[in-house]
Amino acid sequence: MPKNEDPNLLVGFDTSDDAGVYRLTDEIALVTTADFITPPVNDPYTFGQIAAANAISDVYAMGGRPITCLNLAMFPAKKLEPEVLHQIVAGALSKITESGAVLAGGHTIEDDEPKFGLAVTGIVHPQKYWSNRGAKPGDVVILTKPIGSGVLFNANIKKWVSDEAMKECIAILTTLNRKAAEVAADFEVHAATDITGFGLAGHCYEMVKGSQVTMEFSMDRIPIMQEALEMYKKGVTTGVNNYNRELVVGAIRFEKDLPPWHKEIVYDPQTSGGLLVAVAESQGEALVKALQAQGVRWASMVGKVKPLSDSNYLVFK
Repeated sequence: MPKNEDPNLLVGFDTSDDAGVYRLTDEIALVTTADFITPPVNDPYTFGQIAAANAISDVYAMGGRPITCLNLAMFPAKKLEPEVLHQIVAGALSKITESGAVLAGGHTIEDDEPKFGLAVTGIVHPQKYWSNRGAKPGDVVILTKPIGSGVLFNANIKKWVSDEAMKECIAILTTLNRKAAEVAADFEVHAATDITGFGLAGHCYEMVKGSQVTMEFSMDRIPIMQEALEMYKKGVTTGVNNYNRELVVGAIRFEKDLPPWHKEIVYDPQTSGGLLVAVAESQGEALVKALQAQGVRWASMVGKVKPLSDSNYLVFK
């Protein structure tokens, strides 16, 4: 793969980070990213909100502040009314505005099924951006949202998920990671990412492999959405779980005796998932309390960073 030679490119594609970071001046660097998804829900307005929150999250995962967004829309104009696209964009705009960014335009193409997302530009100080590398032995790991949305959406197709659990799931996904990022910025974040399509295990694997450390997780501390484990126990899964499991094969170990269906939750693909940050142990409790005090109620200290142990980058206890 070709290498980027520009010294102002502080974060490129070689680290599998959430976004690129490009230095403009000694005080300002651009954070640049793009993401789009297929509809996880039927309501177009909610779809737009989830897609926007999901895309904007990549800027927050780098410690940045979003400033401009461009719509990326794929739409079957011959199958669906224009009002559907208008509602998708309206939902996205509500989250763009909430983030403090502006919608500056976009691009739409014809497609067989709707897809929507954003290209997002943010800013960050070139010496204060976060990366998924840099976790250190002795750090603690904090997750700001529960996991389980992938299996819930699939189970909801079968009408197996309660209205209460589905409503809570959508509320979590439409919540921006803005507050979590702003609170964490007051602490010494050594590494950060957001938990999306590769699931908890996949995204943590990118972090620990880049940092050359091991992460030990307490299964009991990982926040999980209502009824997600119940759906796995019923035999529901997603089309991505197998792929996510293969990503970490040989690098993961379960020390807690769990049935196979319970283990699936760490491979569950998320949309608009939470931030996962590694901070010094001395700051861990204070960060969790600060997050919860600012309304990030699911924030939990889920694990610790240890020196690299053989090839077992991820240990679940």
